[in-house]
Amino acid sequence: MTEVVKLQEIAQKVKENVGKVIIGKDDIIDQLFVALISSGHVLLEDVPGTGKTLLAKSMAKSVDSSFKRIQFTPDLLPTDVSGINFYNQKRGEFEFRHGPIFANMILADEINRATPRTQSVLLECMEERQVTIDGVTRQLDRPFMVIATQNPVENQGTFPLPEAQLDRFLLKINLGYPTTEEGIEILKRFKERNPIEDLQPVVTVEEIILAQNMYSTVFVSDEMFSYMLSIIEKTRSHPLVKLGVSPRGSQALLKAVQVYAALQGRSYVTPDDVKSMVKPVLSHRILLSQSARTRENQSDIVLNKIVEEITVPTEDQLVKGFER
Repeated sequence: MTEVVKLQEIAQKVKENVGKVIIGKDDIIDQLFVALISSGHVLLEDVPGTGKTLLAKSMAKSVDSSFKRIQFTPDLLPTDVSGINFYNQKRGEFEFRHGPIFANMILADEINRATPRTQSVLLECMEERQVTIDGVTRQLDRPFMVIATQNPVENQGTFPLPEAQLDRFLLKINLGYPTTEEGIEILKRFKERNPIEDLQPVVTVEEIILAQNMYSTVFVSDEMFSYMLSIIEKTRSHPLVKLGVSPRGSQALLKAVQVYAALQGRSYVTPDDVKSMVKPVLSHRILLSQSARTRENQSDIVLNKIVEEITVPTEDQLVKGFER
């Protein structure tokens, strides 16, 4: 239980710090933290001006770690991201110049504006935490997290992320517009200056790595394993789904619900944890049939129906085999 308390304390410090800049998005800040602790990556998707970049930068500034922003454009080359071997005339030898990918937290801004060739550079980085250039593999430091943004409305001059790339993201998050009250608070807070300029780190890299090593102790009963897998398998047989969730997706769901349960102060997973994580973890991992793609948020609707159809484990089954 002490691991859960420590993880909760770290999460609360980050949440309060990001909340100094971002208003009314506590659940989304929690989801970002879930991705950070479970060594995952996040795709922020929404229309321009909703605070995607600001949220990513606030999260990065809350951790005392290295941060790099990459503005993805059609003319961005793979070496602009990964780095390049260049010839040093003074020394008469080749040297490696590190690209911006060599940082703890990466903001990949407007990722769908880069060509597929450049996008593919992130595949190895996101999955294996390493970069291979000219036959030499270099490891990336822990923690390593990519927060990518994209505009779902504008299609001209963009290159949609392929399924293999989408599957590398642990979560896909839509920010949405603020409420009237939140909008007023945003105007007041940003009236004189941007509060992110005064944001200071509240946790260290060592604390994040410690939390990353702790969340796996959160207990998951056999019944909860079956519950999660029933949801996964249902996506593979649903009539509106052309391509269901892969085994990588099921592993991603497990990691996410373990961290989320710890954030709630519990050392075991409940069905509510699963329900909270199903849409952000799975919505971008299912490929809908052609007839269903025309409807907005259809993936979330399909997942809601699937969850409703699956039998929920009883309370005594949640802690079966769990030693308090």
